[in-house]
Amino acid sequence: MPWYKGNLHTHTTESDGDADPEFVRNWFKAHNYDFLVLSDHNHRTIIEHEDNDGPLMIPGEEITVRGPLNIHINGIGISRVVQPITLQNVTETIQANVDAILQANGIASINHPNYKWAFDHNELIPIKGASLVEIYNAGPNANNDGGKEKYSTLEIWDALLSAGKPIFGVATDDSHHYYDFSPDKLNPGRAWVVVKTDELTQKSIIDGLMKGQFYSSTGIELLSVETNCESIKISVKQAGDTLYHTVFSGPRGVIYADYEGSQVEYLVNGYETYIRATVYSSNGFRAWVQPVFLANGI
Repeated sequence: MPWYKGNLHTHTTESDGDADPEFVRNWFKAHNYDFLVLSDHNHRTIIEHEDNDGPLMIPGEEITVRGPLNIHINGIGISRVVQPITLQNVTETIQANVDAILQANGIASINHPNYKWAFDHNELIPIKGASLVEIYNAGPNANNDGGKEKYSTLEIWDALLSAGKPIFGVATDDSHHYYDFSPDKLNPGRAWVVVKTDELTQKSIIDGLMKGQFYSSTGIELLSVETNCESIKISVKQAGDTLYHTVFSGPRGVIYADYEGSQVEYLVNGYETYIRATVYSSNGFRAWVQPVFLANGI
């Protein structure tokens, strides 16, 4: 099946972006994205006329609870606007908004948990119904790597997986700024997902996201990911003289193997509950392959 590249977290002038929806769509079209979610804050942005040569537009909204809780959840594929719900604590509030997204026929992606250090896996483990969590947000305030007494987003993801939550990790650019490109801006093109599915339709893309049939990237392109009960094979598209290595890891981030090269294979031993892969390049880019859950695991 083919791979389709897309961005799940994008803002326009309909909320706090600096470019109108059509400009934003055209930027992603010019940069060869296959699909795009406009996720303005508490607003379902729809471009009225389709562009047959442009990216597939999937309706979305960043349901935003402001104030002391700072909870942001993307509703992807929603059929209507979802009004944010604020309850007594973080877990109750997240669950209520995830439920509202599901009722609007969408899937829920929990955004940048370390933005303003809003929450971590302790609040997320009880949540039911969320399909995705941001493991990498390219915004300068996302705090992906954590810090003293603060978990990184990858540690949060592994804690969720280790607790038996089959949730998949996405990378997004959370784009707001389309004219001024600098490290302190939320610019497009810095992170994305690539979904493997048989056709480019809203249903097939969302199904692929829900099933984990995708990888997330900041610049590495994968040619193939093949998994079965015995092995995981990953093939990376070689870019010039770039060097690659792939880390296969499991619960709580334990490392099973670290292989050099653009073609790697991990042989399953049978004691793993889940295995996920992170591909690193010598020029600083990364790609994350979704976890494979084994029969004795999740």
